[in-house]
Amino acid sequence: MKPNRFKRVLSQGRVPVGHMIMEFGTRGIAKLLESADLDFVVIDMEHNAFDSERIADLMAWLKATDIAPFVRVPQGLYHFLARTMDAGALGVMVANVETAEQARSVVSAVKYAPLGRRGLGLGTAHNDYLQPDPVAYMREANENTTVICQIESTTGLANAGAIAATEGVDVLWVGHFDLTQSMGIPGKFEEPRFLEALASVVKAAQGSGKAAAIQPGSLEQAERWLALGFHVISWKTDIALYRGALQTEIRALRERISAGS
Repeated sequence: MKPNRFKRVLSQGRVPVGHMIMEFGTRGIAKLLESADLDFVVIDMEHNAFDSERIADLMAWLKATDIAPFVRVPQGLYHFLARTMDAGALGVMVANVETAEQARSVVSAVKYAPLGRRGLGLGTAHNDYLQPDPVAYMREANENTTVICQIESTTGLANAGAIAATEGVDVLWVGHFDLTQSMGIPGKFEEPRFLEALASVVKAAQGSGKAAAIQPGSLEQAERWLALGFHVISWKTDIALYRGALQTEIRALRERISAGS
């Protein structure tokens, strides 16, 4: 199966850099992302209209690149998780994981025995339509699959250590807007309480040898959060990036037009 570039970069002691796709699930997006030299991409199914067929298309297009494709599923349910993996994803993200029990359920759905109970349907998209050796493939797939649990509530924050310690979990990813909302300080990313929460997630992840991830909205925010110990960075969503670039450049264009009139 395709090697997981995300895990490879982490194992080399480097910071994987990715991006989240929420809107532009087009046939050209895979090679466009590759042109930016990304390590991973998260395709979101929680906050938009992407369905399983669109995810299958995106996974196929991303196979033409070295980018590790992950999918944030609508809920941490078996039929979302296992079908996403069978479409060719190399990992899943589940929002608002609050307990180790939930984390174990996610791992169970995406890992083969003996780590999980994912059904063994071979020779389809995730195997490039070739029939692999079952035993070798299950072992390789379990090693290559990335499980990302989002910490987005005060309950999840309190249980972050147990979630990180769950076998098969690779990443604790702070959903910063939802976490501040749960803390009663929505969008207050400079609040001391929130910064303490970030530090506690990093500590929990590192305590179990796992990665801590986050998605900053600016370079300044990225620098602050990297300094706290985060070592996986997703650079904005496609919506935020496109909107910000378009607004900035249209504003500059209008200023040029005004200056010349």
